[in-house]
Amino acid sequence: MQDKLAKIKLLLLDVDGVLTDGRITYDNQGNELKAFDVKDGHGLKMLQRAGIGVGIITGRSSEVVSRRARELGIEILYQGALRKLEPYLEILSEMGLTDEQVAYVGDDVVDLPILRRVGFSATVADAITDVFPFVDFVSSRSGGRGAVREICDLLLRASGQWDELTKRYFDSGSAKG
Repeated sequence: MQDKLAKIKLLLLDVDGVLTDGRITYDNQGNELKAFDVKDGHGLKMLQRAGIGVGIITGRSSEVVSRRARELGIEILYQGALRKLEPYLEILSEMGLTDEQVAYVGDDVVDLPILRRVGFSATVADAITDVFPFVDFVSSRSGGRGAVREICDLLLRASGQWDELTKRYFDSGSAKG
């Protein structure tokens, strides 16, 4: 698995069930609400600092997702992608990447066409069980509950950049003991 992880230049993500817990809530005015885990966001920012790109391919369209992508500096954003393989292939072409250089996290059968192609495929603990046989890694955490962070940390460690990126957190202040 380490060999696969070390080749990754781009992490692509589904949203509902991966970056969120999969629930969609509407308020009385019809506004869509989603909850994102801040730990996932920090992991994605650290990946970007390490030079690993981040993108989103989702079947639904949502202003909430657009806003979260903007907040995290994610420029690769495909919404309303009912056939996710098409934007995936477009991304590969535009970025000059191969399948082996891409990781994807999905949680349902609509994600299988990409999960079966990429260099590193992952899913969340509460994914549809039909996805499990087709992935390299199943997180210990559920979607929207730190699963993406777990995968980000794997990628950062495999790239050899974990220690450098986290040094400022571990080296600052005095040790408690």
